[in-house]
Amino acid sequence: MPHDTSLIGTIVAGLGVAFLMGALAHRLRVAPIVGYLLAGVIVGPFTPGIVADTGLALQLAEIGVILLMFGVGLHFSLKDLLAVRGIAVPGAIVQIAVASALGIALGLWLGWPFAGSAIFGLALSVASTVVLLRAMQAQDLIETERGRIAVGWLIVEDLAMVLALVLLPAMLGSRGDEANAMGLLRSTAIVLLKVTGFVALMLVFGRRVLPAVLHWVAHSGSRELFRLSVLAIALGVAFGAAVIFDVSFALGAFFAGMILGETQLSRRAAEETLPLRDAFAVLFFVSVGMLFDPRVILEQPGPLIATVAIIMVGKSAAAWGIVRAFGHSNQTALTIAASLAQIGEFSFILASLGVGLKVMPDAARDLILAGSILSILFNPLVFTLAIRWTRGEEAEAPPDAPDSPPPEREAARTVLIGYGRVGSHIGTLLCGRGEALTVIEDQKDRAAAAGEAGAVVIVGNAASEGVLRQARIDSAATLLIAIPEGVESGAIVRRARAINPKLLIVARAHSDEEVDDLVRRGADHVVMAERETAARMAERALRARG
Repeated sequence: MPHDTSLIGTIVAGLGVAFLMGALAHRLRVAPIVGYLLAGVIVGPFTPGIVADTGLALQLAEIGVILLMFGVGLHFSLKDLLAVRGIAVPGAIVQIAVASALGIALGLWLGWPFAGSAIFGLALSVASTVVLLRAMQAQDLIETERGRIAVGWLIVEDLAMVLALVLLPAMLGSRGDEANAMGLLRSTAIVLLKVTGFVALMLVFGRRVLPAVLHWVAHSGSRELFRLSVLAIALGVAFGAAVIFDVSFALGAFFAGMILGETQLSRRAAEETLPLRDAFAVLFFVSVGMLFDPRVILEQPGPLIATVAIIMVGKSAAAWGIVRAFGHSNQTALTIAASLAQIGEFSFILASLGVGLKVMPDAARDLILAGSILSILFNPLVFTLAIRWTRGEEAEAPPDAPDSPPPEREAARTVLIGYGRVGSHIGTLLCGRGEALTVIEDQKDRAAAAGEAGAVVIVGNAASEGVLRQARIDSAATLLIAIPEGVESGAIVRRARAINPKLLIVARAHSDEEVDDLVRRGADHVVMAERETAARMAERALRARG
């Protein structure tokens, strides 16, 4: 029986080889992104062996961008976005201008026409959504001031690229005449009107309809229907925004997530989309790798080095200077600069547009793709170094820094991870008895509840070593892990035990396998809800009979 297997083959090849290369990267203790990019090179058209469908891979990657931006929107609010507009708007505009100018200079030096050089420079100025957000999430920085500035910066870049993609064909179609000038003004007005219309529709209509739909589905009691509704909203709004309003998929998904993030169901929506977000994010990196022709490294080494330097040095230096000029700390400036030291999705689209308009040579597109690959490849290392540098500076901060627990509460201190249904009961009991308690929680509403109960609160992901150190796990007496995720709990136990070998660790589990894994990783006691429930019920039954 004949089958059209191009889609299935692309997914199997992409995810299968990505798994192998990602596992190898993990084994070698390098960022998994490196493995995913190399997987794309392996299954791409420029290397022998398996060849996946590049066009399909790019469409699958777009789904990854949509789901990732939707997830970020769930943890973001309009208030957060407006709070950083003072730095994000001028910062992004100036950084785009600086990087574009450097790219134009390189293009003109290589003998390209000005229009092609301008598109080349613009392509080098915009950071990849997926890379920036994955780097921020890996360091638990999304909900910090640095993270909010980076996301706001990203939104401004996104809007600028949407405007550029609409205006460039009009500008280059028939240059120099009055009719074209009027057409350019008309196109600009239409783009701004569409963007404004989309934002207004989401803030007025979307804020009423989308949460109501999600609440209705949640009350149906069907988990499958709830998951389906979340995906339908994320993908539907993103697609509608692109088709009707000509804005990017990423921007549409971000606003959909931000609207739903204001509801009490935001955490559940984030959890339901997490597996798909991770899978499609991997396909994004694979698709980038598929575009890379290794011959560029041998044929154009000088221009390639200059291109990568603009992306990772020139653009980042401009971002650092801008953030510092606006009065922000060196830690914030370094984090923003490192997160922007790469290019991605919009760069590929601009490269295709420039070649399609016949104003940019194929060599420029090859340099953009190669620059993207190399910058994404090195970005995790740059970002890690920047974070380590900032942590070194934070370590030199005075003892009464805002995130530091009060010194008098260090003795016999308990650290509690998770302030959900189980964690909140534990916190109430311990705080009620006057115990010194530090709570690590990544949800703002739960973190606020822990603070109201009297605990010192650290907002972040406890699986991060940096967050554990921020909670002073090295001086704690007891660690209580109340989150239900067994795999994440195992990682926390391992890192906490490495930091504080004398720590008493009590964890929560839901299966015998989780119990064994947690004990193997260093937990002293593991409580399995089903066992405790069975024991209490049996005890009550025996007591009633005897």
